[in-house]
Amino acid sequence: MAAILRCCLLLALAGLLLRNAAALPHHGPAKHDYRDALTKSILFFEGQRSGRLPPSQRVSWRRSSGLSDGSSVKVDLTGGYYDAGDNVKFGFPLAFSSTMLAWSVLEFGGMMKGELQHARDAVRWGADYLLKATAHPDTVYVQVGDAGKDHACWERPEDMDTPRTVYKVDPSTPGSDVAAETAAALAAASLVFRKSDPAYSSRLVARAKRVFEFADKHRGVYSAKLSSYVCPYYCSCSGYQDELLWGAAWLHRATKSPVYLSYIKVNGQLLGADEQDNTFGWDNKHAGARILLSKSFLVQKVGALQEYKSHADSFICSMVPGTPTDQTTYTRGGLLFKLSDSNMQYVTSSSFLLLTYAKYLVSAKKSVSCGGVAVTPQRLRAIARRQVDYLLGSNPMGMSYMVGYGARYPKKLHHRASSLPSVAAHPGKIGCSQGFTGLYSGAANPNVHVGAVVGGPNQNDQFPDQRSDYEHSEPATYINAPLVGALAYLAHSSGQL
Repeated sequence: MAAILRCCLLLALAGLLLRNAAALPHHGPAKHDYRDALTKSILFFEGQRSGRLPPSQRVSWRRSSGLSDGSSVKVDLTGGYYDAGDNVKFGFPLAFSSTMLAWSVLEFGGMMKGELQHARDAVRWGADYLLKATAHPDTVYVQVGDAGKDHACWERPEDMDTPRTVYKVDPSTPGSDVAAETAAALAAASLVFRKSDPAYSSRLVARAKRVFEFADKHRGVYSAKLSSYVCPYYCSCSGYQDELLWGAAWLHRATKSPVYLSYIKVNGQLLGADEQDNTFGWDNKHAGARILLSKSFLVQKVGALQEYKSHADSFICSMVPGTPTDQTTYTRGGLLFKLSDSNMQYVTSSSFLLLTYAKYLVSAKKSVSCGGVAVTPQRLRAIARRQVDYLLGSNPMGMSYMVGYGARYPKKLHHRASSLPSVAAHPGKIGCSQGFTGLYSGAANPNVHVGAVVGGPNQNDQFPDQRSDYEHSEPATYINAPLVGALAYLAHSSGQL
């Protein structure tokens, strides 16, 4: 992950982009194989695996890696996922990706059919690692690898010889944000395995409770004391309040305990429940927490959480074009645009929330009023579908931004393992500096990272497909995780599953 400032700096795009998507051109009827895209979106996670790969590994150009991770502190921290195109295990985006993968399965797993087991495997791979990272009470191991030294090399994960330094949060170095996100991921995963593996599910939820208690008791932003290690890569710019609300929301859903309902009622406003921040991603969880808690009111009739329906409506209405409440910026080609750096993460996360909220509204037989304009669940689904269709190729460039899907897709990923010859093709070690020939090569990546979704086009709907352009050419787990759920719904609703 070579990106600088993944958050904090919103672009000044006035005049460059259109705000009213209703006036934007359509690119003909979308004809996409959502089922194929779903299969590939899940397969991507196998290419991001760290640790000892299992016999069932389907991405054959990868091999086991990071097998001594954690040994410097006498903790087993093998496994987990590389977040993007480098070889560092960043715990903050890893936990968020795990949460969103689990949420995708919880909401739309019943539609996945043959892909459900692969999706569960992807959730378990992340959850297993988070159990290791939280093995010691009042401690969360939040990063493995010196990011600065890792980025000074271009190496396959199987070859990496840069320091695998371990960083942690504890009472003297608090990190409520990363700890509460980890608790959310563990709680969400516990629900995925509640029926299929009750013992594992119980272990996950017990750990989630303990980690959340630590996050709440020892408050602070993890990047305050770890800034020289986690910044500028994954600084916590939105604070930790959103993660505490998010974590409590997931524990409420996983346990149904009145303890967490009471916590949300007492602390919700202090934790920013009604803040008008409409960007949902690895750093800011407020919008996701509002949607998640709205289910308790809409579907489960928990009257104490009625306000979250209003909070959720505000977020959803900000994305509905042609209404007085529309606050979303779109490119001329119709793509939701938040940031120049890895913008596709916001496209996939927003699409997932639109489809999930539509599901809750249908269950409750409700709609949304956006500045006096009635908005149906069907309209929310249409907005989400259009964003996913753009991602899959219905865009001005006629390019799919998912590798391996469609006739035209990115060939020069900013991704070390994909851009260098595989161990099978080149058994000899490729050293730190030697690998840069792969970064600057004009040839397509030798290993097709099927299912990887890149950062996407710029504000002018243009995509140069350059490996050095990490803002637009780098894939990431948190781009794919919410897309898994969205594709499952679209495949099912299109009669493909």
